[in-house]
Amino acid sequence: MDRHDLYEHCVQSPENLVPFLRAIHGGKGERAPRTLCEDFCGTAALSRAWCRMVDGGRAIATDLAEEVLARARRDAPDGLVLCRGDTTRIDARGDIIFVGNFSIGEIHARPALVAYLSRCRERLEPAGVFVCDIYGGESALREGFVHRPHPLGNGRIVRYTWEQREVDPLTHMVINAMHFRIERAGVIEDELLDAFVYHWRLWSVPELRDAMREAGFTSVEVYEKLPDAVDDEGNAHVLPAAEVEDPEGFIVCVCGRVP
Repeated sequence: MDRHDLYEHCVQSPENLVPFLRAIHGGKGERAPRTLCEDFCGTAALSRAWCRMVDGGRAIATDLAEEVLARARRDAPDGLVLCRGDTTRIDARGDIIFVGNFSIGEIHARPALVAYLSRCRERLEPAGVFVCDIYGGESALREGFVHRPHPLGNGRIVRYTWEQREVDPLTHMVINAMHFRIERAGVIEDELLDAFVYHWRLWSVPELRDAMREAGFTSVEVYEKLPDAVDDEGNAHVLPAAEVEDPEGFIVCVCGRVP
C-alpha cells in the first residue's frame, strides 16, 4: 500500500460523507443535489463515491497535484471530471461545493479566504451549499499526537499517527504530519514517517462564519460530522448544532447557503 492507499484507509470515509452532504443540502426529488464540486480533492475519494452512490450523480474534482489526479483516473467512474488547476480560481458549478480534510487551511490570509468563498458562492446552483470541515477546541492550538490502529486484514494492522508538530498561537499557523506503521503480530513490516506534511492556517468557526457572511452567503450553519439519524433506506438526517459535545476538541462542518 502506498501513502495514498493508507490515507484513504485510515482517514477518509466517503461512503458516510455522501449521504451526510446530501442531508445538509436538504433537497428532495427533483431538487436533490446531483453535482458535487470537490475542491482540493486529493485522490478524489469523495467524488468517486458520489458518482457511484448518487443516481445520476456527477462530480468535478480539482487539485493542483498531478500525482493524486493520476491515481484518481485509475478508478474513475462515469460522471467524474478531474481537473488540474488552482482550486481558488476555477469556475466549475455544482449543487454542493465541498472542501474536506481541513484543506480550507491551505488558504492562509483572510482576504484570499473571502475571495475564494465569494467565488464559491457564484459557482453554486440555486439552493446550493458550500461545506468545509475544520477542527477546533481547546486542544486545537496544542502540540501533540493522536494514534489510532486500523485493521488491514491477514493479521496486519496499520497504526496511524496524526501529529500537530508546530503551533503559532498568534497567527494560528500550524504544521501537521501523518505517519503510518504497518505491523503483523507486533512486528513492523513497513513505516512511512512524514507521509504527509501540511502547513495550514487553522481557521476558527467564528472566523469562517464572518468570512462566509462577507462573501455573501445568506446563512451559515455548523454541523457535527456525523448524522443525527439514518433511516431504513440509508438516508441521513441532520440538524445544525447549537453547541459542540466536546469543547476540548472537535471536528465540525461549516456550511454556507445561497437562495
